[in-house]
Amino acid sequence: MIEVISESRCVACDRCVSVCPTNVFDRAEGGIPVIARQSDCQTCFMCELYCPADALYVDPDSEKAVGVTEALLEERGLWGGYREKVGWGKGRKPVAAHEYMYQLSVKTGF
Repeated sequence: MIEVISESRCVACDRCVSVCPTNVFDRAEGGIPVIARQSDCQTCFMCELYCPADALYVDPDSEKAVGVTEALLEERGLWGGYREKVGWGKGRKPVAAHEYMYQLSVKTGF
């Protein structure tokens, strides 16, 4: 479920607003988007994936909000974690090039 939009990281591009299939966000005139309908989030990670500034955090728990803070996310290095795992963003390794994908293909025979 969407948890945080970082005020310090967000560049107010509104991509998260545009890509969200369940209309979770509201645009804010002259500011960063607002999480307006958190319970409507389906944890699809589209907003986090398309955020060019790694300013969003979607927690994998789709059933309830966990209440993380920006400071905790920073401390744990979780900003941009989903984009990093799928290889989106400058300087990131595409998921198909990761060693664990090779190991998975060896184990399954594909």
